Amino acid sequence: MALRLYQIDAFTPELFRGNPAGVCPLEAWLPDDLMQKIAMENNLAETAFYVRTGDRFRIRWFTPAVEVDLCGHATLAAAYVIFNYDRYPGTEIELDSRSGVLRVRRAGDFLILDFPADPIRPIADPAGLSEALGARPREVYRGKTDYLAVFGTQTEIEAMKPDFRKLAEVEARGVIVTAPGDEVDFVSRFFGPRVGIDEDPVTGSAHTSLAPYWAAKLGKTEMRAFQLSKRGGCLRVRLNGDRVEISGQARAYLEGRIILFPETEIGK
Repeated sequence: MALRLYQIDAFTPELFRGNPAGVCPLEAWLPDDLMQKIAMENNLAETAFYVRTGDRFRIRWFTPAVEVDLCGHATLAAAYVIFNYDRYPGTEIELDSRSGVLRVRRAGDFLILDFPADPIRPIADPAGLSEALGARPREVYRGKTDYLAVFGTQTEIEAMKPDFRKLAEVEARGVIVTAPGDEVDFVSRFFGPRVGIDEDPVTGSAHTSLAPYWAAKLGKTEMRAFQLSKRGGCLRVRLNGDRVEISGQARAYLEGRIILFPETEIGK
């Protein structure tokens, strides 16, 4: 059996930046454990698998360790493959997922994700969070799957050196840290050691929490954002009621095949 495989750098206009994602188009679903093994072998933050049914698509995302409910950069990467390699003729695709219906629109060189906003609520600083981050946030919020920790300056976010072992003990998919940006509206980083990703280069799904927070703080619905990982990532976000539009560019790095040999052929 041979499967198509692409590796796409998402949320960047240039190669070797942004967040690399694996994309594996399928004719029909593989067993869950096999998709998990492929994601583990790819060793990327996420691998997206999708199946087309008529004009719609079903998408799933796997880290090297677990399946997740939502992933922005791998959705952007999958849309890039659908538009550019599958030659999808329209300007908008619909994807059914564990987080409901997602839409991706093509606008020139940009792809615009239409995701549900993640409502957040203020909470007390969870036990162990400040110690794991090595810094005490001004505010802490909880969304559906992540904590959002707010700091005062971009410099604090840049200087942060978390203890990932301790951070993995915090009961959440991940921890978003954020502050006002020096040259953009806000900056962030995302830590997810509990799901096998110490630091994610660019996290589209985190912006479903960041956009509502910063829209309320800044009094604006359209914002520019930058994720301060080593690779870095540029995003444009727009809050539209209970939806968030997340825009970015992508570049293809790799096109190949996954060869799955029957057990009888192993070692030949």
